[in-house]
Amino acid sequence: MLNLEVNGRAPELADTHRLAGVNYGHFTSMQVRDRGVRGLALHFARLADANEEFFGWRPGLDDEHRLRGLILQALDGEKDASVRVSYVPGADRAAPPDVVVAVSDPWSDEPAPPRRVRIDPDFRREWPEHKHAATMGLIRAQRRAVEAGYDDALSIGPDGLVREGSVWNVAFFTGDQVVWPQAPMLKGVTMVLLQVAMTMQGVPWTMRPVPIAELLDFTAAVAVNSRTVRQEIASIDDLVYPAGDKLAELMADVWRSVPFDAL
Repeated sequence: MLNLEVNGRAPELADTHRLAGVNYGHFTSMQVRDRGVRGLALHFARLADANEEFFGWRPGLDDEHRLRGLILQALDGEKDASVRVSYVPGADRAAPPDVVVAVSDPWSDEPAPPRRVRIDPDFRREWPEHKHAATMGLIRAQRRAVEAGYDDALSIGPDGLVREGSVWNVAFFTGDQVVWPQAPMLKGVTMVLLQVAMTMQGVPWTMRPVPIAELLDFTAAVAVNSRTVRQEIASIDDLVYPAGDKLAELMADVWRSVPFDAL
């Protein structure tokens, strides 16, 4: 399954050339199940805020309704899918940005094998609070990690604080409490939904600065993003986390309580 639409229509050659040649814009990614999305309002809020930052344009009250229609149209009858909604510069820079909706096969809900992560001191996403199209740095960090025998990369800031993974937020476990790093980074929709659900279910958690030296004190770590909430991190550099399965299962239990919003 693969579909791509620009402003609700199949892209023309000029659209394709523009999309391939301009590395500017922002997006959000979501998993659709039975025409529902967890945290749909958060996805829409992310896009609206970024439109103001990237393009100086604040969507009107009817834009959310229009965006729902564009997503449903691009789904073309599919009930389960991966959907990426992007805003990119249009041919007329004075006009609102173009909306690009890409639909592909849904990601499996089964957990992937535990991930071995390498700290990359040079990896820091530009404009980290936004989910944007400038992905060269993170792809380079991933490539360097694989070349060094790892699976992925973790960003540490110049202040020595843990930030985020290449395309994921990281959560740690002390044995009693889930710890989310507080630093310049993307506040992922999945992360925010998990935090709200943990509060509702009485699962102890905190969000605070995590110095690199504190990595020694945790018993488990997981990576979370729109694709998964139960991706164990087996190790970070030479540090091994033996209880990753327990934290991953805790995340999965909490995630099951998060409701779907109808498109």
